Amino acid sequence: MYSLTVRDHVMIAHTLPDPFFGPAQGMHGATLVIEATWRREQLGPHAVVMDIGEASRQLAEVLDPLRYANLDESPVFAGRLSTTEAVAGHVAQSLAERAGEDIAGVGVVVREHPDAWVAHDVDLRA
Repeated sequence: MYSLTVRDHVMIAHTLPDPFFGPAQGMHGATLVIEATWRREQLGPHAVVMDIGEASRQLAEVLDPLRYANLDESPVFAGRLSTTEAVAGHVAQSLAERAGEDIAGVGVVVREHPDAWVAHDVDLRA
């Protein structure tokens, strides 16, 4: 399996209004570093997983509505918590919807800070 990963970041604000989240219940900001990985079983005719510029463009397109946004007001997270895991799932699903037929899977890692991150993978082979 071959893979290509590109990285970008977004600055967001949000609340996590549940006692489970302790001090994060209140409004706070975060800079999330997002790594997106496309996987492919065989290389295409150009001997790449996909064009790096295209991968970067797709990731930026998915992230643009989240940049400098209050996720509490974002329709993407209406009716649900905007946890780092939820952000990872949204980005991975959005990229999977854009994936070409030869892409076997898309994975996203969201780094909340240098010592904590989450991941979400979408298998497109099914």
